Amino acid sequence: MASAAFEEIAETFDFLDDWEDRYRHVIELGKALPDMDPALKVPATKVEGCASQVWLLPRIEGTGPAARFDFEGESDAMIVEGLIAILHALYSGLTVSEVLAVDAKAELGRLGLNEHLSQQRSNGVAAMVERIRKLATEAAAG
Repeated sequence: MASAAFEEIAETFDFLDDWEDRYRHVIELGKALPDMDPALKVPATKVEGCASQVWLLPRIEGTGPAARFDFEGESDAMIVEGLIAILHALYSGLTVSEVLAVDAKAELGRLGLNEHLSQQRSNGVAAMVERIRKLATEAAAG
């Protein structure tokens, strides 16, 4: 159950045979993200467990399980910024209950990221997914 935006990324990855091209595409996705307001880069929005600096700020419309999930994110590392863009494509616009149903590991596995990210980066992606799931859980209960 991936969004159309994520499916488009997956199709592009299928088209790009070379991992170097995929890596460049991830960086390009990150460059397209809007910058976060520096005032929002505070300890409350910082994601722990990432080697790079990462901030995620939820933007949730509505209440309960049907609330729509979105977030802003930024990193000080280009590749991580691209990973944030991929997660944004995966989750943005879903309801919080749909967010909780997404198998992020399987979806990201479709892109072949698991084999090409360092252990540190993989841990960072897992930390970002965990933060997103926590935010969705809180919003679903709220």
